[in-house]
Amino acid sequence: MQKKLPPLNALRAFEAGARHLSFTKAAEELHVTQAAVSHQVKALEAHLGYSLFKRMTRKLALTEEGRVLFPVVNEAFLRIADAADDLRDSGECRTLTVSVTPAFGAKWLVYRLPKFWQKHPEIDLRVHHSIQCSDLRHDDVDIAVRFGAGAWDGVETEFMLRVDYTPMCSPALLKGPHPLKQPEDLCHHTLLHEDDYDGWTQWLAVAGASGVNPRRGPIMDDWTVLTQTAIDGGGVALGKPSMLARDLAEGRLVAPFDITMLTELGYHLVYLPGALDREKVRVFREFIMEEIGAEGA
Repeated sequence: MQKKLPPLNALRAFEAGARHLSFTKAAEELHVTQAAVSHQVKALEAHLGYSLFKRMTRKLALTEEGRVLFPVVNEAFLRIADAADDLRDSGECRTLTVSVTPAFGAKWLVYRLPKFWQKHPEIDLRVHHSIQCSDLRHDDVDIAVRFGAGAWDGVETEFMLRVDYTPMCSPALLKGPHPLKQPEDLCHHTLLHEDDYDGWTQWLAVAGASGVNPRRGPIMDDWTVLTQTAIDGGGVALGKPSMLARDLAEGRLVAPFDITMLTELGYHLVYLPGALDREKVRVFREFIMEEIGAEGA
């Protein structure tokens, strides 16, 4: 006789909540409300007849029963996802989902996509832009580009592009009443900040520039918008040469000072172990690395 399963939506809510130990994060992943996740978990607990979570102030913990159930449910969902991937890859569907940051997509990848489409018309490429790091086991993403130091658990990581910083601006700011000739001239111009004041504080220290207040000027949380503001003459931004090579080559931006702040950060290709066994993932990875190699990056 076929055994009766608990409600699958309730199991999905439990699995996500147990993995994050947060109903809020589980709700974000499942694209529902926190109340919906809590309701589904309570329904599962009622179905099973015991509690799965210890609900404490601002914190969740699994009960003993929850700790027994979680790895079983987690493994089941992963096996279903893997089987679905195998079916998609073995059939006519050749969809490849790539997750990238908005900055990488707009300033590096977009210029190279036509070449990829021309070389691989059989692959239906879907590019997802997000500042959030994708969970490759649960977000239906085949391969991702992440920014950082390159240490992420549970995934394979390949270094792509190093990111250093140097001031960049519109060519118009090299003229006028206060042309940018030396770092101290920045005191006459608007500094554009990404997320906080730390970048400019560190670059000015590297440059040994005095008389420039690093804590003035607007803060923007979107690097692409910040860069476009610099292109439009709205101020001076700390640009990433490896990402802005085309803007520099075509004269939309200039780097007035030969002073670069080096970092240990960069862009990395990220994929699950075994992902390169799938041809569509492998050819995308090879294409990206060929493009980087051709530029001598």
